[in-house]
Amino acid sequence: MKPSRLPVLAAALALLALGSPASAQSVETHQYVLDLGGGVMAQPRYPGSDETIFVPYPLIAASRFFVPGYGQVDEEGNTRGLTIYPSFNYIAKRNSADSNELEGLKDVDWALEAGIGISYRYDWIRGFAEVRQGFNGYSGQVAQLGIDVIASPSEDLELRFGPRAGWGSQNYMDTYFGISAKEAADSPLYDASYKADAGFDTVGLAGSASYDLTENWKLHALVGWDRLIGDAGNSPIVKEGSQNQYYAGTGLTYRFAFDLF
Repeated sequence: MKPSRLPVLAAALALLALGSPASAQSVETHQYVLDLGGGVMAQPRYPGSDETIFVPYPLIAASRFFVPGYGQVDEEGNTRGLTIYPSFNYIAKRNSADSNELEGLKDVDWALEAGIGISYRYDWIRGFAEVRQGFNGYSGQVAQLGIDVIASPSEDLELRFGPRAGWGSQNYMDTYFGISAKEAADSPLYDASYKADAGFDTVGLAGSASYDLTENWKLHALVGWDRLIGDAGNSPIVKEGSQNQYYAGTGLTYRFAFDLF
């Protein structure tokens, strides 16, 4: 979110080249069915910031895909059972020149997170866990746990809402919430180093809505709040910013179906 999303968008464009518009029949016959698109997000300028910015962001969801050695995974219309799915996230560059609270701290390059999620749904409730590996900006791992209550007021509308908890590895935590001795010496705000260890860093709530405009076009909206806790919440960087992190966004996706094997 913030500067360039070229790594994620390039992957989306590659998939677009392979795919074709999905129909009710192709959803059932093709190995992969992806909803690809984009939107606008309001979010903190960086983890722990009290400033809000508006940024573009990609929307990528796999409702049907084939895992070699495992078989076909179909989340579409599946209201009971286990689902495995890909998980992605993007963290934009943290530039010390953008905020007074970052003066003297090192810049953190953009990071792409890629991993896997597992969810179990039973009718109107769904629990999930996601684990992702960070690349470029940091090289650690993050995880998110959550529970969603699911409602479908109409055939075209689905609502989800529930609690969230986030965890970060040592490298992730120290990259975004730690302060080195050199940074403390260079900063006018921070007079001591700070080490952020691995652990849970957020608890919060999130809600989303998806509305089928047509067979292939879908409108999405999301809103959420995270409270930074543990070593993240106690970081001097966060205390100069805010422990409360709010975000909201909206966007459109288009459905594509294709085969690779």
